[in-house]
Amino acid sequence: MNDPALVIKSVMMPALVESLYMTFWGTVFSCILGFGLAVILVVTAEDGLSPHKWVYRLLNVLVNTLRSFPFIILAVTIIPITRAVMGTSIGTNAALFPLVIVACPFVARVFEGNLKAVTPGMIEAAKAFGASNMQIIFKIMLKEAIPVMCISVTLVVISILGSSSMAGALGAGGLGNVALIYGYQSFNDLIMYGTVFILVVLVQTIQSIGNLLYNKLK
Repeated sequence: MNDPALVIKSVMMPALVESLYMTFWGTVFSCILGFGLAVILVVTAEDGLSPHKWVYRLLNVLVNTLRSFPFIILAVTIIPITRAVMGTSIGTNAALFPLVIVACPFVARVFEGNLKAVTPGMIEAAKAFGASNMQIIFKIMLKEAIPVMCISVTLVVISILGSSSMAGALGAGGLGNVALIYGYQSFNDLIMYGTVFILVVLVQTIQSIGNLLYNKLK
C-alpha cells in the first residue's frame, strides 16, 4: 500500500477520526472527574476551606498511586475491569476507560495546583463577606484560575492523545494502531512517518489553540 492517496483515504483518515474520538471523550470525562477530585483535595487539605485529614490523605494516596502507573501497564492490568464496565476490551470505546483512569489523577493534581494558586487575600475577603465554600470555589477560585486551567487542559489533551496512540497496541484502533500494524510491522515507511507527521501537526494545533484561549482569557 504505497499509493499516498489510497493510504490517506483507507487508512489514515479513519485512524485520525478514531484518535480524535478517543482524545475528545477522554478529555471530557477525565476533566469532569479530575475537577471533582481537585475540589475535594482543595477543600479538605490542611490549609483548605474545610480541612479533613483522613479524607485528604486517602484521596492523596489514591491519586498518587494511579499516577504511578504508565498507561500501557495500567491498561493491560485492568482489562478484566474494562471488559466488565465497557462490555469489551477491544476498540475505541473500550480504550476510553483506561484513558480516563490514567488521565483523571493527572487532571486532579493540575487543577488542584491551579485552584490553590489563587491569591489567598481574595479568599479571605470572600470569607469575611460570608461566602460559602462552594461560592468561594466557583465564583472566586475557579473564575480566577480559568486562564491557567486552559493551559492545563491543553496539556491534558496532548497527554491523552499520546496515550490513545499507545492504546493502538492493545487493539484500540487510531493512529497508534496504524503506525504499529501498517507501518512498523509491515515495513511501510510512508504510513509510519505519515502517522508521526499527523501527530506532530495535531500537537502543534492543540497547543496553539490552548495558547490562544489563554491570551484571550487572562
